[in-house]
Amino acid sequence: MAGRWDEAEELRVQEMEASERVLGSDHPDTLISISNLATTYSKQGRWNEAEKLRVQVLEVRKRILGSDHPHTLISISNLATTYSKQGRWNEAEELRVQVMESSQRVLGRTHPGTLTRMSNLAITYWDQNRWKEAEELETEALEMRKRVLGQDHPSTLISMSHLAFTFNSIGKEDDAATLMEDCLRRRKVILGSDHPDTKDSEDTLNEWRMERLRLDDLT
Repeated sequence: MAGRWDEAEELRVQEMEASERVLGSDHPDTLISISNLATTYSKQGRWNEAEKLRVQVLEVRKRILGSDHPHTLISISNLATTYSKQGRWNEAEELRVQVMESSQRVLGRTHPGTLTRMSNLAITYWDQNRWKEAEELETEALEMRKRVLGQDHPSTLISMSHLAFTFNSIGKEDDAATLMEDCLRRRKVILGSDHPDTKDSEDTLNEWRMERLRLDDLT
């Protein structure tokens, strides 16, 4: 796999340099090429190099498109993800809040993009063990996704799974199991039993049950 990413990197660099030479460093296609190279670095775990390119793209898009343009919001989200991978939670949180509030203002509170950014902010809280804030956002995102997308939409099921994990982390084991069982049942119907998300839900439930049995044996 490492060899494949090395090949991808070489091609991405060539593409970026050609685009900069022919179109200019601020052209939208050039910015896409730079962003693609940043993604390749991310896949390789080269977060510092990815960060440098993410910042470059974000600054240009802010200057040319404005802070609230959808492409700018995508760049902010990408940089926030890079900060999260580096363990820079405060910086990631600041960007997640910014992009969520911009999405709410520009796209609306119930837009799928806004709900994705709300879920991403909840994950940032989750990574910092800020369970109450994570639970509140995940609950809101889940209820909105149910209303807007439907109970069986894959994004709704992702929110359901995230909230179940949060419940389990704060000691609401029964609520967590009930929610994950519902998620698993729906994923089997919508995605199929062999889908990775379905298998993840099934494995998680089995792990929780085994842990519950282990704790019961100790008492």
